[in-house]
Amino acid sequence: MEEEVIGKAYDARLMRRLLGYMRPYKRPVAISLACLLVHSFFQIIGPLLTKMAVDRYLVPAGQRRATPLDGLLSHDPWIGLTQLSLIYLLIIAVSLAVQFTQIYLMQRTGQHAMLDLRRQLMERLQKLDIAYYDRNPVGRLVTRVTTDVDVLNDLFSSGLVTILADLLTLTLVITAMFYLSPGLTLLIVAAGPPVALAAVLFRRAASQSYRRTRVAIAKINAYLQERINGIGVVHLFNRQARSAEEFERINREHMDAFKDAIFAYGWFYPVVEFIGMLTMAALLTYGGFRIREGELTLGILVAFFQYGMRFFRPIQDLSEKYNILQSATAAAERIFGLLDEKPRITAPASPAPFPEGPAAIEFDSVWFAYKDDDWVLKDVSFTILPGETIAVVGHTGAGKTTLISLLLRFYDVRQGSIRIGGSDIRQFDPTDLRRHFGIVLQDPYLFTGSIQDNIRLGREELAEEHLVTAAEQVNLLDFIHSLPEGFAYRLHERGGGISTGQKQLISFARALARSPRYLILDEATSSVDTETEQRVREALARMVEGRTSVIIAHRLSTIQRADRIFVMHKGRLRETGTHQELLAQRGVYWKLYQLQYKDQEAAVPEPR
Repeated sequence: MEEEVIGKAYDARLMRRLLGYMRPYKRPVAISLACLLVHSFFQIIGPLLTKMAVDRYLVPAGQRRATPLDGLLSHDPWIGLTQLSLIYLLIIAVSLAVQFTQIYLMQRTGQHAMLDLRRQLMERLQKLDIAYYDRNPVGRLVTRVTTDVDVLNDLFSSGLVTILADLLTLTLVITAMFYLSPGLTLLIVAAGPPVALAAVLFRRAASQSYRRTRVAIAKINAYLQERINGIGVVHLFNRQARSAEEFERINREHMDAFKDAIFAYGWFYPVVEFIGMLTMAALLTYGGFRIREGELTLGILVAFFQYGMRFFRPIQDLSEKYNILQSATAAAERIFGLLDEKPRITAPASPAPFPEGPAAIEFDSVWFAYKDDDWVLKDVSFTILPGETIAVVGHTGAGKTTLISLLLRFYDVRQGSIRIGGSDIRQFDPTDLRRHFGIVLQDPYLFTGSIQDNIRLGREELAEEHLVTAAEQVNLLDFIHSLPEGFAYRLHERGGGISTGQKQLISFARALARSPRYLILDEATSSVDTETEQRVREALARMVEGRTSVIIAHRLSTIQRADRIFVMHKGRLRETGTHQELLAQRGVYWKLYQLQYKDQEAAVPEPR
């Protein structure tokens, strides 16, 4: 729905903030504005030179009039016309140079300003909490950094400058015309209201079309992103034809919206051109009578024909640039809304140092809900001793992953507290807190780049021996050595080109390469094959040695050797103990074990 908001055409508060991005580039902007002034001034010189040429050299001798350049021009018509032509040519050349300079500087400055703006957006996106991404689709956020910034670039590089140029040119043209002939000037200005009415109608039609086009583009982007990410499912369920039909509908909405803009442009420019031609015809008639009566010179009439074209062109441009200004204002509103979003998870003014030695993890009467009072965790309390391996099990939705999200402070608890080494984790800098944890998620996420880049993940100080040791610990080294480039082997987007199990092993190596004090495995073996799970199991004993570990798993076979097992059920910690102790209790864990055992038994065919 945000894409549908048109917004005001001009908002002084937003414009001041936008112009702030031009402040570091004052010098090129000042030079550009000076070039704009020179170029606009030259727009009125050409017709004046034409007037001089006609009144001094092209009319009968008895009708010739004095000109401001009489002292510099020759009396000979051929020489004088040549002199005026050279002056005109010089003005055109200088005008070309200053216009090129102005366009180049503003385009360059606009790109620098957008570079700064995109940098700020990226920094803000990385600082925002995970909860913000729960509320906002990825496609919308990508649109802020791409499409919306491009709209502002159009405003900076051409929109604002063009509006200033058109207003300045219009003012100078009217001034020059009024100086030459107030009567002819009023005749041309009288065409202003019909042109203004056409511009208003065009603006309304184009604005509605642009709004619909913007919404349609957002739908296209969202649809493509979703379908491309899920292309495997599309093929698996033979949804290609249905997807093509749905895309055809969305794509046609975009075409229909754009057709309205084409229609608006189709009638607007001919209407303005028609009004302009009628005005020129009236100018020719009225001016002709004035010339016959000796109240006007032929040169002035010729100059007015040139000024007439310069009068209507800025009005056309202003009508079009109004839509750019309106779109830019709406885009700025959305961009600044994102930049003004404050992260809720922040470091305290004086963060406490993270405990140096062994430190226990304590959950003390923790309550948490993602939304309102829909509690996901209810009065959860437990302590994990240093060096202890804890397993967390429970049905889907029991709150297992939420425990980890709160421990890493992706979210803050609603009630209660979480302490490490006796200090509330809210006293630590979140970056410092997370530095001590290594985590492996259920869905391994790899980035485009080499295997070593994905294991280092920005920690360039990690020596190659650390990478080798980590890969060896998780039984990944043999696979890496089998690749042509070894650790330098490049992966595609999301690790394309290797199996899910191999991706997961790389995630294990990434977690271990930093030698974390705390290790968290969140359903880390649920998406791997049996052989990979066996390799991971063999590595687990080495991975958890000497560090506090928390393992969340559905497969109970992977956590039977844990020091203690926490059983979560409907947001509460129901049972705690070792594997054998929990089976003896014949409670929730026993039921989970029986269900899983029964599933495994059903999977084994009976002998014939």
